[in-house]
Amino acid sequence: MSVVVGWDVGGVHLKAARAEDGRITRVVQLASPLRGGLERLTQAFAEARTAVGRADHHVVTMTGELADTFASRPEGVERLAALAAGQLGDAPVLLYAGPSGLVPPGDARKHAADIASANWHVCAGLVAHQCATALFVDLGSTTTDVIPLLDGRIAARGYTDAQRLAAGELVYTGLVRGFVMATADRAPVAGAWTTLINENFATMADVHRILGTLPDGADLMATADGREKTVAASRARLARMVGADGADLDDGTVLGLARWFAEAQLRAILDAAMLVISASALPADAPVVGAGIGTAIVAEAARRLHRPSLAFDRLIDAAPEARGGAAHCAPAAALALLAPRLIADSNKRL
Repeated sequence: MSVVVGWDVGGVHLKAARAEDGRITRVVQLASPLRGGLERLTQAFAEARTAVGRADHHVVTMTGELADTFASRPEGVERLAALAAGQLGDAPVLLYAGPSGLVPPGDARKHAADIASANWHVCAGLVAHQCATALFVDLGSTTTDVIPLLDGRIAARGYTDAQRLAAGELVYTGLVRGFVMATADRAPVAGAWTTLINENFATMADVHRILGTLPDGADLMATADGREKTVAASRARLARMVGADGADLDDGTVLGLARWFAEAQLRAILDAAMLVISASALPADAPVVGAGIGTAIVAEAARRLHRPSLAFDRLIDAAPEARGGAAHCAPAAALALLAPRLIADSNKRL
């Protein structure tokens, strides 16, 4: 049996997916915020290794190099690569470097531009193999990727974060960590437009918790005020965004606020999707393939774009108990599944 574990090292989460002979059998996601240093990530690697078990190969992608723990992205790539190599030393470790394929950790600095924030690329590559022409949308905890796929190839205009932001292929809105104050600049309250307070009083996790659209286990981070993760506490946090206490607004008003912010988030994703579609030759009937913890919201975006919707986890082989995790941690799952082909390509180049 061939066992590959795909790793996605983010700025606040570590995700791992185990593939056995091309089938995802286990997925784990752990909170590992990098802002305070690398200690928590080191612990998360140890916990995740126990959860996913031994492997013949470890393959790693990342976005965590952007964390302000590091003075630069090349430094972040190099340090995260070294940490992964040290923690996963029971089997060969390779890094995903997009167009450069898989590279050893010792070459991380040389390939930093290709390694940095390339998790979207590996996921889009797998989808392109399974669904040749589509709009791939991965709505995660922090960001949303919007990637056109044409005739089995990635047709993105950008590769780096800066390029993708300019092209509409990267949207800084997520189901959990998105700041409410960055989602809209005003909201309707009691018949008047109310300017939002520019403080991180609430996140999109609060919005989706109130609406019942936050998947179980998706919110692993502390709340904005450090208080509990309940609907009542989320209502109080959201009320602060319009200068009120929770007791000042009735439930219907707060529910209306949550719907407003959720709609604003969806509009941002739709705007990006329409920009990307306008720049591509994507056929009118090409489906939207949704991944991430916001798959249900991606399906709604597909409906508004008048396109069929497909779920990422329906394009892969996964054990029933791992299917949901594979969808939520799509880059890790994609890397585990693509690794044998990528390893074979790397061996041919040697």
